[in-house]
Order: sequence, then C-alpha cells, then structure tokens
Amino acid sequence: MTQPKAVILLSGGLDSITLLAIAKSQGYQCYTIGFDYGQRHTAELQAAARIADQWADAAHQVVKLDLKTIGGSALTSDAIAVPINGVASSGIPVTYVPARNTVFLSIAMGYAEVLGARTLMIGANAVDYSGYPDCRPAFIEQFEALANVATSAVDDGTRWTVLAPLMRLSKAEIIRTGLALGIDYSLTVSCYQADSDGRGCGLCDACRLRKAGFDEAGVPDPTRYQPGVTAQT
Repeated sequence: MTQPKAVILLSGGLDSITLLAIAKSQGYQCYTIGFDYGQRHTAELQAAARIADQWADAAHQVVKLDLKTIGGSALTSDAIAVPINGVASSGIPVTYVPARNTVFLSIAMGYAEVLGARTLMIGANAVDYSGYPDCRPAFIEQFEALANVATSAVDDGTRWTVLAPLMRLSKAEIIRTGLALGIDYSLTVSCYQADSDGRGCGLCDACRLRKAGFDEAGVPDPTRYQPGVTAQT
C-alpha cells in the first residue's frame, strides 16, 4: 500500500516536532515546510532543519516571507517588546502575528498540491494559546473548507484534510506523547527571543509554558538557557 503524503508545518519548536512524530507514527510520508518570515527568533530555523534531518522523508522546505514589513506583533516588530512578566490570562497576546497561520497554511497547501498530497498538519493548540484566534478549532475547520473549494481538488474529486492533533492537549500531555514516540526535545527551540545559539531567555511566554510543561510532565527540562538565566513558569 502506498503511504499517504502529508505536509507538516515545522517551526523547530516543541509542538511541531511532536506533530511530525505523530504523523510518522500514523504512517504518513512526511514533507516539512517552514518559514523565514522576519521573526526575531531565527534560531528556530536551524532547529527545524535538524529535526527534519532526523524525522522527515524529504528535504525540508523553507519559504522566505517578509511579515516584518507589516509588523503588528512582538515577533516581527522592533517597536513592540516581547512580554516577559508572565502569561496573560485573557486577550490576544502581542506575540500573535496577524494572519500568520492563514498565510502559512495557504503556502503549505500549494506545496501539497505540487506533491499530490491532500493532508496538512499544523501544531495549533487551543489550551496553552487560547488567545491566538488562528489556533482554534473553528479556524482549522474553516481552512479545510477553503482548501476543498480553492484547489484542484474541486475537479479531481479528492478531499483535503487539515489536522491539528495537538489542539486539545496540555503542554505536559504533548511532552509525554513526544517522549513516548522517541523525541529528543533538546533539538528544539521555542523561545521568542532565543540567542543565535538557540538558548532561551527563560522569561517569555513560550519559555514559561515550555518549562511548566516539563515540570508538570515530571521529566527533566532539556532546554538550554542563556547565561545567568533562571527559567520562570
């Protein structure tokens, strides 16, 4: 039987490597795609390449975009500081990048069309990042509907599936799932302001949620932090 193909959004972080390992465990032939979009934390691009070398079935694709031009996010604008005082309990965080997942999935969909794939996978999570509007079930459902009216699938009778298997999992559950699949999380970079060596700041939302996840999972945190940093939760 021919392996089904899936295009996996791979950022280089904890969630996306778990997503890739899940896809592999489910029998997909995995093609990864990432984006150099003007983000502060470019060390994640090197992390994604390392991960793809170990887990993907084809060369990792990196698409260059310039979302820094429009800004509007602490991740793409020098005028907006990355929050370091704790994860907000409500509202849309300033680390939300306007329309990012819509843009990323659209390009991944085009790559999948070229490959003849009809499955997209994204590490969207509504538990830890409920403030991000493009990390919610309604967004995934609507994008899948779009894919099925906006591509060659309209004529060839196939159907697209957009999967977000981490959507309802806590960070600890994601970590436990990944460890059971043999993931080495030291390969990953999650920090929103990681240094050029991929070491975390220990204070941004991404670092805090990651640290709390390892603590809750009851396993050692393999994250490398910048000198003098004590990671916070």
